[in-house]
Amino acid sequence: MLDRDHCLALDAEDPLREFRDEFVLPEGVVYLVGNSLGALPRRTPERVRQAVEQEWGRQLVGGWNHAGWYEQPLTLGDRLAPLIGAGPGQVVVGNTTSIAIFQAVAAALRLRPDRRVIVSDVTNFPTDHYIVQGLARALGGGHEIRDVAEGRFDDAAVVLLSEVDYRTSERRDVPAITSQVQDAGALMIWDVCHSVGALQVDVSAADFAVGCTYKYLNAGPGAPAFLYVNPRHHQTAENVLSGWHGHAEPFAFERDFRPAEGIRRFAVSTPHVLSFAALDAALDVWERVPMDRLRAKSMALTSLFVDLVGDAAELASPRDAEWRGSQVSLRHPDGYPVMRALIDRGVQGDFRAPDILRFGFAPLYTRYVDVYDAAATLIKVLEKELWRDERYAQRLTVT
Repeated sequence: MLDRDHCLALDAEDPLREFRDEFVLPEGVVYLVGNSLGALPRRTPERVRQAVEQEWGRQLVGGWNHAGWYEQPLTLGDRLAPLIGAGPGQVVVGNTTSIAIFQAVAAALRLRPDRRVIVSDVTNFPTDHYIVQGLARALGGGHEIRDVAEGRFDDAAVVLLSEVDYRTSERRDVPAITSQVQDAGALMIWDVCHSVGALQVDVSAADFAVGCTYKYLNAGPGAPAFLYVNPRHHQTAENVLSGWHGHAEPFAFERDFRPAEGIRRFAVSTPHVLSFAALDAALDVWERVPMDRLRAKSMALTSLFVDLVGDAAELASPRDAEWRGSQVSLRHPDGYPVMRALIDRGVQGDFRAPDILRFGFAPLYTRYVDVYDAAATLIKVLEKELWRDERYAQRLTVT
């Protein structure tokens, strides 16, 4: 029985139900955009206030030593590492995903100087492809960018792929692809932006991995990205963005760059302390999350939504939950006004051109009854064509 009472019963039995109280969620809103920006953890305002008032306000510049600001890229990296299958000293936090991708691809190319091919999914999230294009131009245009759809890794230097497709939520087989790429002599870089915090991620066999913390990890808008570097590359991989914070002895103020040992060499510049405070608060929650149960609920939520929507809209995501991230995507030729009509009725998803409606399910705070209400509202909007209101045709800057 896929009725609302059944969904309420599922919520009552949900082993993760208590985590919802850890977040601030507006009344009357079904929030299904955790795949773009996670909800606010209740502990975050106090943690940021502490960083502002007690650390910055009272310690002033002394905060770099006494509040641990200087070490945050590494200490928070160690806290985040278990969420991607990594260990201590393997992850550095800071900068943005775009910068982390640039660092990883550039380092990989220098480790394979005899190869000139970069393989990527040219239709996946634009920043990945844009960064690769810009780097190739900066290197003199001698590198070929090849679409992964061609299926050739034999002459590749590096392969950059997303574990979960941002449009369709299709999930790639990380262990199998990593092995295939490395067997061909190439280096493997995974983008886990749309999977970390939504499923059990393990990039430990990869050469590099990048990700953001403002989606399912709930660290807030503008939260820092992270970079994983496999320990086998710590002494040989080169950070082409050789900033002050990656130097072996920054306060020796040496004239020339000398890389630090280990993951520290991939730090670049001053950490954004206030954003780091928000990430610190968010990670408090994740240290208590059983990831196997998180993934089980994710698959249950997305499957419920697929079943409830039925034939009302075209499914763009894999039907098999095992190969789907924590997102369901639907296709509609008038997807943008449909999404605007939904948002006006309290169901928040987002739209991706040309015709994708995205619904992200964050298992820590999304309830089964939320899924039911969202599907019912969507069906009503479609059946009654409520999206035809001319107000919804005008596009906002952020879709």
